[in-house]
Amino acid sequence: MKRSIKFLWWSLILGIIGFNALIWMINEGWLGYMPKMAELENPKSATASELYSAEGAMIGKYYLENRNPVTYNEIAPCVIDALVATEDERFYKHSGIDPEAIGRALFGMVTFNPKGGASTITQQLAKQLLEQGSRNFMERILEKLKEQIVAVKLEKNLTKQEILTLYLNTVPWGYNSFGIKSAAKTYFNKTPKQLKIEEAALLIGMLKGSSRYNPTKESKQQLVLDRRNTVLDQMVKNLKISAAEAQALKEKPIDLDFSPMSDTHHEGVAPYFRQVVEQEVKNWCKKKGYNIYKDGLKIYTTIDTTMQAYADNAVQKQMYGKTRFASNRTWEKHKVSLMRAMKETERYRELKKEGKSEDEILKVFNTKTKMKVFAWNSRREKDTIITPIDSIKYMKGFVQTGFMVMDPATGEVKAWVGGINHKYFQFDHVNSNTKRQVGSTIKPLLYCLAVDNGYSPCMSVSLNPVMFPGHGWYGPDRSRGAMPMKTALAFSKNNATVNILKLVGIEHFVKFLKLLGIDSKVNAYPSVCLGADDISIIEMLRAYTMFPNYGINTKPIFITRIEDRNGNVLETFVPERKEVINEITAYKMIRMMMGTVLIGTGKRLKPVWGIKGECAGKTGTTNSEADAWFIGYTPQLLAGAWVGCDDRFVGVGLGEGSRAAMPIWGEFFKRAQSNEKLGYAKVQEFEKPAVMEGLDECDVADQVSLQRAEAVMNVSRGEETADDDSPSERWDNDNAGTDNEDYK
Repeated sequence: MKRSIKFLWWSLILGIIGFNALIWMINEGWLGYMPKMAELENPKSATASELYSAEGAMIGKYYLENRNPVTYNEIAPCVIDALVATEDERFYKHSGIDPEAIGRALFGMVTFNPKGGASTITQQLAKQLLEQGSRNFMERILEKLKEQIVAVKLEKNLTKQEILTLYLNTVPWGYNSFGIKSAAKTYFNKTPKQLKIEEAALLIGMLKGSSRYNPTKESKQQLVLDRRNTVLDQMVKNLKISAAEAQALKEKPIDLDFSPMSDTHHEGVAPYFRQVVEQEVKNWCKKKGYNIYKDGLKIYTTIDTTMQAYADNAVQKQMYGKTRFASNRTWEKHKVSLMRAMKETERYRELKKEGKSEDEILKVFNTKTKMKVFAWNSRREKDTIITPIDSIKYMKGFVQTGFMVMDPATGEVKAWVGGINHKYFQFDHVNSNTKRQVGSTIKPLLYCLAVDNGYSPCMSVSLNPVMFPGHGWYGPDRSRGAMPMKTALAFSKNNATVNILKLVGIEHFVKFLKLLGIDSKVNAYPSVCLGADDISIIEMLRAYTMFPNYGINTKPIFITRIEDRNGNVLETFVPERKEVINEITAYKMIRMMMGTVLIGTGKRLKPVWGIKGECAGKTGTTNSEADAWFIGYTPQLLAGAWVGCDDRFVGVGLGEGSRAAMPIWGEFFKRAQSNEKLGYAKVQEFEKPAVMEGLDECDVADQVSLQRAEAVMNVSRGEETADDDSPSERWDNDNAGTDNEDYK
């Protein structure tokens, strides 16, 4: 018995010593950084990183918090009363830690009857200042101890008013509003001093969870109202207002004047591009030990603001008013796509967090509600009453686009438009994670491989069906006979392309695409030569750089250098370049691709938009005209445009690449060439390599031979041109990974 008592005493003594040692170690920073009191009194404000254009203009910032501090006297007394009554009614009686609240919380845990949390306002402030919140149980225990130490320090060095002010300037209220000043402006368009009691009660009630108690959400109105009224009851309990006054306030509806802080991520120059750069810099910061949101980095990009404006204008001019609204019958056939889109919405995720069942969520999505949606008007949005599920169908009906411009020699991206409106459509249609069937824009890459392997542009190519072992006979279009390779490319003849693929080999072509920087999955089927695979715009443009670069493949770059907040250069960036073909092959391909814009599928380009000098390119159209492409280049610039709907079955009948996508390219280059300051106004021609002097026209396709070929083409083609630019529906067995139902 005596030994047991002795053991208990020693255990108690050692436990006390150990606990005090632990507190000392935490306080001294042995178990993690412990800020000094000066840092706690004046929290270090994170410095936003700044983004600059190629000409040195600031085009954006990256930051975490939109914070505007106020003094104690600038806060309405009812805000203070509501806060103390709800979050810490013994605030003026404790010194940072409330033993009574801790005891009450522990008793509630033991009896399975929770009576509220034990954290004081000062402890909550400590947690905010320390930026803590680990989900690991043991780590959270250490964090709790650290918060208690900091809370005691705050109470010793600050007055109660200073603690309350610091707390209200620190806590988040949603919609990028940090602090009471931002919150009052966001939800009521007022200053903190102007807030009424019921408004203060609503804001303080949101501290329990700004997402759960979001007053802007129609589905959460009753939840928010109940929470506000709970705060009013607490104010009555703590003698801050009378019961009669509280009852009168409870009868008032929620009356917001919602004016969220401007979300600059959707505004300004090149929002899609800024989003891509943000991820690039975050990856860089992870390797180098920096923080894009706090370290005040200066990021210098390749974007040209004038060219970006021209690109934006070209997209808006071509895309304005373009829609393809699918019928309810069509959506019924594609219910899986609709449900997938529903589950990607913020509304669905919030309902899931609330514990709603799938049936309950579907009921919400089929109930009409007020909302803002995109519209082709001057404001680019409109107010409407619609069910959330119908709003998804509505938004899916807008035709989308992606357009990118780059310098093929340096790899610098000059303009980037990822969609028609960043606020409502944040899915970037240029980036490498967005892939679409490329149609006939893949053909120049195949023809290039053939030429690089010794086949002449003037070589006669069969237009007859061809046998592929394991795949059968293929003749995607109705053409028969033969024609020169250069003519077949100009008029995008599918049968000729299939015959060329048979010459070079499917596997050889797939390997060549990888060499060019196309990392997307490409299937080794005959249909690969007609663009049945999904590839991104940025990948296709990288592959095309070898033409104007005379054989050099250049990877696009977005950033030229990164500096610290003091202007010290941390890193400079140069493009990744490699030779993939020789300059003779490149020049032959340039002349062949000039045929597209001189006599072929893109012959409207120069006369309609008045493009100066020489240019070359390729149109592309997929089955049922669901995707339209044009990729083209001058001696100085390379650009590519895609037009289509996010769901292919919605975008049927958009038009050929020359009608739907090429106008964006043409409008941009017309503007760029008219601005002498940009340096593209001078008439430019593709330079012929010195080693090619004296070669005959069968090695170099000139305009005379192309015109001669056009005469031959007019005799052989008859009326068969409309479908030659797209993969044939007869290739269903080879269109791996695509939903052929979408193209019937």
